[in-house]
Amino acid sequence: MTKTSLTRRSFLASSAAAPVILTTACEKMTDATDTIYFNGKILTLDNADSVAEAVAIKDGRILAVGADRDVLTFAGPDTERIDLQGKTVLPGLIEGHAHPENASLSERDAPLPNPRTVGECLAWVRDQAVLTTPGEWIVHPKLFPTRLKEMRPPSLSELDHAAPDNPVFLNASYGAVVNSAAFRVSGISDKTEHPGLLRNPSTGKLNGKLIHTAFKLLKRPASEKISTDEHVGYIREMHRRYNSVGFTTVVSGGLRTDAISVYDALRESGPPTVRVIVNIYAPFSVPGTPPDEMKKKLDDIGFSSGDGDDWLRIGSLKTTVDGGILTGTAYMREPWGETAREVYGIQETGYRGIPRMSADEYADFVRTANDAGWRTTAHCTGGGGVDLMLDAYETVSAEREITPGSFTIIHGNFYTPDAMRRAAHLGVTAESQPAWFYKDADAMRYILGDSRIRTFHPYRSMIDNGVLVSAGSDHMVILDDREAINPYSPWVAMGAMITRTTERGSVIVKEEAISRLEALCCYTVNNARAYFEEDIKGSIEPGKYADMIVIDRDYLACPEEEIEGIEVVKTIVDGKVVFEGKVQRS
Repeated sequence: MTKTSLTRRSFLASSAAAPVILTTACEKMTDATDTIYFNGKILTLDNADSVAEAVAIKDGRILAVGADRDVLTFAGPDTERIDLQGKTVLPGLIEGHAHPENASLSERDAPLPNPRTVGECLAWVRDQAVLTTPGEWIVHPKLFPTRLKEMRPPSLSELDHAAPDNPVFLNASYGAVVNSAAFRVSGISDKTEHPGLLRNPSTGKLNGKLIHTAFKLLKRPASEKISTDEHVGYIREMHRRYNSVGFTTVVSGGLRTDAISVYDALRESGPPTVRVIVNIYAPFSVPGTPPDEMKKKLDDIGFSSGDGDDWLRIGSLKTTVDGGILTGTAYMREPWGETAREVYGIQETGYRGIPRMSADEYADFVRTANDAGWRTTAHCTGGGGVDLMLDAYETVSAEREITPGSFTIIHGNFYTPDAMRRAAHLGVTAESQPAWFYKDADAMRYILGDSRIRTFHPYRSMIDNGVLVSAGSDHMVILDDREAINPYSPWVAMGAMITRTTERGSVIVKEEAISRLEALCCYTVNNARAYFEEDIKGSIEPGKYADMIVIDRDYLACPEEEIEGIEVVKTIVDGKVVFEGKVQRS
């Protein structure tokens, strides 16, 4: 892989300007372009937020942008001219955090449900019990109880009644619920001592709820292996779905170093339709690995942040700081509180969640990774985790000169004014999941109260404080863009950022709403900046990749409530149309 050094560029949000012609200095007007899109409304997202009519493409790059009369002069006898008929064109969107490698396989054997109620969940379990043989595991790979209408998981007795003869495991990433059959086949009883096995506070008996630390006690079947060629086919189909909602680049949230080869195989099988940035899981335990051993393992990898080419590039080195907000394992600034006891079943007094390391231990990781040429990041979902990471970043920044943008926080969720100021000062990118606000803000308000919910995804305040906010979905399970457990539709996410309206119809902390251009920038310019690619991605400007999308309505003028329903009619990557038509919905 080849390391690419890209300059940083600040983005200036301003009102839309009149169409102007922008051409590359090295091109002559006689150089015929491959394709010209004209008669459109092209939101360039350049420094002036210019709105153009036409764009010319040559050899996979943007040659010129501006008024029809100017850009059409680049046409030659073989140039394809495409009349946009007034449609809106946007820069290709960048999915800032997803897991396509696993998501693509999630419905390989059968469709998965996204239940909205406990009753729907139990109905699926009952149906699976009929379809499977006694003793066979029934597993849902991602099901979050706080997203159910009742904001609770099925109880142990409800699961026992639905599937008395099959072990059931409903995985919520950093927590889960199981039934008695799962306990039996795993040799777990009321006498089993483990802090991750939760109990009825009145009886002391197991209640079916687990924290992720107890997952290893379950005798679950091993995952079925598939060939690389088969996996490539599933990823290619997943990429086609990403193209259909407007993504031209996808950031893979985390892969082991030995798993990257699937993307080499994908390219060998045919032209890719998505550019991929891959964050790499640290090949060692944090904490628990001395810095000199970390260094050796990083040296053995043979590549680091920024290495790669136009289609595959290495992102940040990643570890995990805490758990998840939907299981009460996120590390918070103050105790979760009484309502969390009711929802999550965790009885520990003063419980703030589960931090996996201290600020000093994370600083060791950051320092060592920086020495080896890596940018650093971590899964972190609670405010206490955010502060822990900022403490570590401040420690390392005080010791050495750090390239701005080298530090990121994945998820984060809870930002106080102090955390925002610190993040801005350190140049930390806040990699956010707006769909989590859409899905989870009601539950967080119920659990944490009206005061603490003000720090949950406070986009207006973050941007005003100078924090670079990027956006992604954390897509993990289910292929459909809107029915996925973490929906990856960027239009649903942008709608929530702009209106602060949740899936349940609540409007929560309306004053933290941001503008349409700001929301769009989170999926374009800001994601490009987060990975030092703002010179080649994120806006429609000469010299950049010809990655663009055409949508079915005017993004700037349509009613706010219509934004989440926007459909992509054409996706262009490297100057070639990779999607045209209707989104395939499950």
